[in-house]
Amino acid sequence: MLHILQHSPFHTDLESLLRCIKPGDELLLLQDAVIAALSGTRALDLLLAAPISIYALQEDIEARGLTAQISTSIGKVSYTDFVRMTVKHERQITW
Repeated sequence: MLHILQHSPFHTDLESLLRCIKPGDELLLLQDAVIAALSGTRALDLLLAAPISIYALQEDIEARGLTAQISTSIGKVSYTDFVRMTVKHERQITW
């Protein structure tokens, strides 16, 4: 399943999201959710402990001026990659 997070981790119940995640799922961070990929944050620590692959939309990272602060543990994807992910995962949920 593809989980798409759009809101800042400060306005999201990450614990609830993580309870719904299963091994092999993927999480895509969009819009203000890319803040969750900042190095050294509690949100990033929570996400990295989950058995999933985590990606952030490159355009949203750049739009917020966060390129240098994003963890190297997070994959950066383009809009084309985003479309590929939605095709790959028949089931999706947006948080």
